[in-house]
Amino acid sequence: MNVKINTTSWLRRLYLIIVTMSFTLTAAAQDHRMVRLAKIQVDPAQLEQYSAALKEQMATAIKVEPGVLTYYAVADKADPSHITILEVYADTAAYQAHIQTPHFKKYKATVQNMVKKLELVDVNMIASAKKEGM
Repeated sequence: MNVKINTTSWLRRLYLIIVTMSFTLTAAAQDHRMVRLAKIQVDPAQLEQYSAALKEQMATAIKVEPGVLTYYAVADKADPSHITILEVYADTAAYQAHIQTPHFKKYKATVQNMVKKLELVDVNMIASAKKEGM
C-alpha cells in the first residue's frame, strides 16, 4: 500500500490546531483571573507619603508574589487625591494570599489614617491591548 501525504497541507492543519488550542487555553486562563479596581480617596495633605507606601507595596508584590500579575495606579488630573488602581491576580486564591503578606499588611497599617474613602470594585476583563515591549 502506497500512501501519499501532502506535507504542506498536514503542517497547515497542525499549525491551525496549535493556534486554536493556544487561544482556547489563553481564554480559559483569563477566565480565572481576578480583576479589581480600587478607588481610593487620600487625604491631600498626606498624598506624597501615601504614594510612597503604595509604590513600595506594589513593587514588592510584583517582585515576590507570582499570583500578582498587574498593577496600574493612576491619579485624577483634576484631583490627584482620587486614585484608582487596576489590580490583576492569577485567581482569587492569589488575592487571598496577597492580603496576608507582610508587605501588604505593612501598607495597610501605614496608610490607614491617610485613606479617607476606599471602594473595591470587582470587574471582568473583556479585552486588553498593549504595544510590544511595554
